Amino acid sequence: MSQETILNLHNHTTYSDGHGTYTDIAQAAAIANIDVVIVTDHNIRPRGLEKYYCIEDKNILILTGEEIHDRTHSPQKNHLLVFGVEEELAHLGGKTQWLIDRIRQINGFAFLAHPNEDALSFFKEPNISWVDWDITGFHGLEIWNGMSEFKTVCKDSMLTALFYAFFPHLLAQGANKLTMQKWDELLRKGLHVYAVGGTDSHATPYRKGPFKRIIYPYQFHFSTVNNHILTEQKLSGNFQVDRQVIFNAIRHGHYFVGYDLPHPTKGFRFTGKGQFGEYQMGDTALEEKNITLQIRLPYPAICNLIHNGKTIQTWNQQEICTHQAVEPGYYRIECYISFMGKKRGWIYSNPIFLGKGA
Repeated sequence: MSQETILNLHNHTTYSDGHGTYTDIAQAAAIANIDVVIVTDHNIRPRGLEKYYCIEDKNILILTGEEIHDRTHSPQKNHLLVFGVEEELAHLGGKTQWLIDRIRQINGFAFLAHPNEDALSFFKEPNISWVDWDITGFHGLEIWNGMSEFKTVCKDSMLTALFYAFFPHLLAQGANKLTMQKWDELLRKGLHVYAVGGTDSHATPYRKGPFKRIIYPYQFHFSTVNNHILTEQKLSGNFQVDRQVIFNAIRHGHYFVGYDLPHPTKGFRFTGKGQFGEYQMGDTALEEKNITLQIRLPYPAICNLIHNGKTIQTWNQQEICTHQAVEPGYYRIECYISFMGKKRGWIYSNPIFLGKGA
């Protein structure tokens, strides 16, 4: 039975443009029942801050990554979330392929941050979408970014932005559609790239006339888009061991992205059983001719099975779903839930790959 750890990533502190400390983030994570947080400040990797933080009776594992971007662009483009390295690599931000190559050389891995993001001109927030699609060797894409979604939903209206500043629980729609299309495009090419969800938390105080609001507090963001990591054993409490366990799980795609505000996504599973074994998200059933896919939802919802970019089966309001997969390629799951009068994205699995064609 796999163990599940809830991870929130893509967060910023006072070391870059965030408005809280590592301790502030640990305290917010403890309240929101988050197990692990990865901080990714812009073009800086602080030393000596990643560790277990004891908040009352909870141990919160805080890890340090980095969001490196190309400062030669105006606005600054090609934001890359870098994990699993000890070396400061911000000086390579203007040479993206060199940066990715170096990350791989030192056994790290990287995800393209908010590949599709709109400008929010009345807050002087530019479009910082990814532009260099000639690069290779990256590990995956950030398919859902909390602050990017705020910019997309509110881009045409100050009143809309003010509304969602005060009613943030009504904002989220789902993973970015353009990014999902790009992910499927890359997977169809045979690339084993994985998806992560990020909140991009800054806890930024904004003022517009008489209105003042933090968009959004860490604690609120931690209740929304998370990554649910699956491991063979529970975290041990040993920092070095558990750091490696978390990064290995992300490296192999053994997790799913869940929007936990409408209903907890903990307990979702997507597995495949075949002649030669059992497979979980991120695995390749290389020698199998067919596998039985099994989906377990923690709450009845709409569940779509996607094969090579196309929805091949939909289940409505079920908790247990099965499908016999016989065609080679990749299979992944998207689930949708009704919340506050709208259908919203809820769970996005990483793929299971079937056959040598995968």
